[in-house]
Amino acid sequence: MKTIARSPAAAGSADEFISGLYRAHAVELVRLALLLLGDQASAEDVVQDAFLGLQDGLARLRDPGKALAYLRASVVNGCRSVHRRRARTGPHRGEREPPPVWSAESAAIASEDRKVVLAAVAGLPQRAREVLAFRYFLDLPDQQIAAALGVSRSTVSSTASRALAALAHKLERQQ
Repeated sequence: MKTIARSPAAAGSADEFISGLYRAHAVELVRLALLLLGDQASAEDVVQDAFLGLQDGLARLRDPGKALAYLRASVVNGCRSVHRRRARTGPHRGEREPPPVWSAESAAIASEDRKVVLAAVAGLPQRAREVLAFRYFLDLPDQQIAAALGVSRSTVSSTASRALAALAHKLERQQ
């Protein structure tokens, strides 16, 4: 994991602190949002909004070591907001829902097996997708996932277990 300044004072200024976080974690956060949204432009917007929110609220952040956790939670909440907005407005005329393979880059490097798995993951409930993204994409322990999602550690564990069972069932049916 990349190292970042632990506090705005250690970084010299709030701007340097935010810039360090951005350099160290923006790509990871965009990928997380991309997994949850399926749309590169929206994923980048959500991450940008998360960093802007951190910038605006940095003075209220008591423990600068929790800035990354704040950003992760903010990205997940931003993705939820995008999903709610999409559900309310629906696809615009002539627009289709995003495909299960989310970007040209992903499609170019993904094998057929990977595409099938991504499509199966896309069909899971939102919370299950979030838990799996945090656990297997960001490799976070259950306690950090729980903190980011605002749920208990046991909820993370049971959600992951149910999600993996559902994925296994979907993938078996497709073979």
